[in-house]
Amino acid sequence: MSKIVTSVTTFNDAVGTRMSVTYSEIDDETGRIISDNKRYDRVVTDNTVKQASSVLFDYATDSLPVDQANI
Repeated sequence: MSKIVTSVTTFNDAVGTRMSVTYSEIDDETGRIISDNKRYDRVVTDNTVKQASSVLFDYATDSLPVDQANI
């Protein structure tokens, strides 16, 4: 059986940076999905992961659309 990550979300809350992961379990021989949309949450303690999350948040902030009506 393989576990395949299908989604990763990071967000900040009162306890710090959290990571929510969604994954599927696949039968290695048949390719059949054993279970889908399983999820777990963790508080991120690794500084490298926190920095990577911060880079993504900065990129998202810099990529926000400009409201053309207010220019």
